[in-house]
Amino acid sequence: MGSHKDGTKRGGPPSLFKLVMFALVVAAVTKELQKDPAEREWHGTVAGFVPYEFRIPTIQRVKERVWDPEGEHFLSPHVFGVGWTVNLGRVVTVVRERLAD
Repeated sequence: MGSHKDGTKRGGPPSLFKLVMFALVVAAVTKELQKDPAEREWHGTVAGFVPYEFRIPTIQRVKERVWDPEGEHFLSPHVFGVGWTVNLGRVVTVVRERLAD
């Protein structure tokens, strides 16, 4: 087995995080495929609270989730995939407010 420049080995077992993320993706896709085709939305939540989004990304959705300075939250659902992304617009707004004080 080879190793990376930083000394870590390749080909080892997947991390717990990767296994959980894979399981969430499988659960989300399974949830949608169990619906009638006309009722499939390809976005929602899985495991009770983890958001998923498998619709084709749009500019509007990218803006809403990645750059929403007026938004309340620092995290929003991914533009595509399972989990959350950082609302950079909100982060910048809060940092600017704190620096102005």
